[in-house]
Amino acid sequence: MMEEHRQYFRILFFIYLLFCSSQFTISQRLVNFISGVPTLWINKLTYTPILLERNTGLQFLYGFSCNFYPTECFLGISLVVYNSTAGETIYIEGGHLVWSANRDRPVKANATLQLGQDGNLVLADSDGTLVWSSNTTGKSVSGLNLTETGNLVLFDTTNHTVWQSFDHPTDCLLPGQNLVSVTAVTKSKLQQSVSADNSSQGLFSLTVLNGSWATYIDSDPPQYYYTSDNPNSPYWSFDGHILTALQYPPTSIAQYIQLGHDGHLRIYQLDNLENNMLGLNWKEVCDILTLSDCGYPMVCGRYIICANEGQCTCPVEVNFFRPFSERKPNLGGTELTPISCDSSQYHSLVELKNTAYFSFEFSHELNSSVFWIEGKNIEDCQRACLSNCSCKAAVYDLYLNMSLGGNCLLLNEVFSLMDVGVGTAFLKVQNSPNAPVIFPRQKMPFKVIIGCTLIGIILILSVCSALSKKRSEKRKAGDFLDLEPILPGILTRFSYNELKIITDDFSRKLGKGGFGSVYEGTLSNGTKIAVKHLDGVGQAKESFLTEVKTVGGIHHINLVKLIGYCPKKATGF
Repeated sequence: MMEEHRQYFRILFFIYLLFCSSQFTISQRLVNFISGVPTLWINKLTYTPILLERNTGLQFLYGFSCNFYPTECFLGISLVVYNSTAGETIYIEGGHLVWSANRDRPVKANATLQLGQDGNLVLADSDGTLVWSSNTTGKSVSGLNLTETGNLVLFDTTNHTVWQSFDHPTDCLLPGQNLVSVTAVTKSKLQQSVSADNSSQGLFSLTVLNGSWATYIDSDPPQYYYTSDNPNSPYWSFDGHILTALQYPPTSIAQYIQLGHDGHLRIYQLDNLENNMLGLNWKEVCDILTLSDCGYPMVCGRYIICANEGQCTCPVEVNFFRPFSERKPNLGGTELTPISCDSSQYHSLVELKNTAYFSFEFSHELNSSVFWIEGKNIEDCQRACLSNCSCKAAVYDLYLNMSLGGNCLLLNEVFSLMDVGVGTAFLKVQNSPNAPVIFPRQKMPFKVIIGCTLIGIILILSVCSALSKKRSEKRKAGDFLDLEPILPGILTRFSYNELKIITDDFSRKLGKGGFGSVYEGTLSNGTKIAVKHLDGVGQAKESFLTEVKTVGGIHHINLVKLIGYCPKKATGF
């Protein structure tokens, strides 16, 4: 029974917290201006307002806002709906965080924010750990102001701005907020949140650089995936140095530009002021970046290939790469064996034909990467990557004028690849010491190809000629096999080695007659024979026929009888 009561209490408490995260009542006077130091504020969970416009309706609120699962709180500026009632009671509903001081380090209950006597605004967690600071010590700060455009300002005794949140954007630009060109001192940029549920800084950024505003993924060096110098838009203005967010139409209730966790740059407007427990109703009105699905660096994750339809596939070289999830290839992949600089002799490149890379074009436009090489052939591109241990891949493409060579981009990190009909990508892999090293295919020079072809033709002709001559000789020798029908009786065919044995290697010469010499021989049965060895080659057949006709045409008891022949050399007996 007690356990049932505890479960019932937990449910009621959860409903209460859920309700409080969207709407709550505060009995205190809120202002948008605080003058005088020091001042201290303590985080009490849900919304802990510090500054708020006192006009009823949609307002910017500066203070603590908290999530409950897990419990984490952020000091920042939110868009909320403010309703005033009698006395000092106010109602705050909805809420959308557009700037945060501690997006990477959320705090707990009882965290403190203090504007000190020294002019520094400091956020500390409940255990006293320093989380964030405005770094304005000694700058004569005398007060804090939240403007109607959502800009938090620290000002001095002359009402001069000492520090403002507009100079330190997170992932949103509000109308009237500027993004200035990157310099050695200023590093103004938008940086996306990891996900809708995780406000920590991600890898995507928006900045102004070299006369363009550009989006990139934060690697070393940065890899750009969009650049533009377009100054004409109802949603922003750009003069080559400053990108300013504009409100369009001017009558819109509220609006902001946000760099999303997927790398898209979108414009959102408040649809209406209807509020509920799910918060304010924001709608997307524009996606600023004009890219294909495969043009975003992490659309398929690391080492995964994106097709035009947005499908993600792992490189076919399964011996070197694997996806993190077979069912969700868009989560990316990794090498099976990490690249090791201590074993660079076992590095090789895997070739992916008809493969491009999102940053190839933009790296050339900005000319900001030390890993961009122009006017090289494909072999130089491969060698450049193999000789640089930090290089994980090389991407190569030709100029329109092929005689000038091509462009080569070396990558220290490999994100999504693009399956298109241009370019060639080479992924570096680590081979096992016991396995054969796979070297990239080398293109053979034209002169070498011609020379090898001519040598091959000569060899083929030589072999054909030798085979033809050999067949001709065999046909000539084989002619003797057809003599039996014209000879009287049945002849025995002997091999040349047999005759050498019978005649003791032609050692007993009896004499010399027409067309050759005659040698004495003895058969295995003791019969004495005479073996005539014909001279010459071209006339061997004719000589042999003449001898056959002469000997074969005479029949006498005291004359020899023809008993056999040897076709290897024109020999009869």
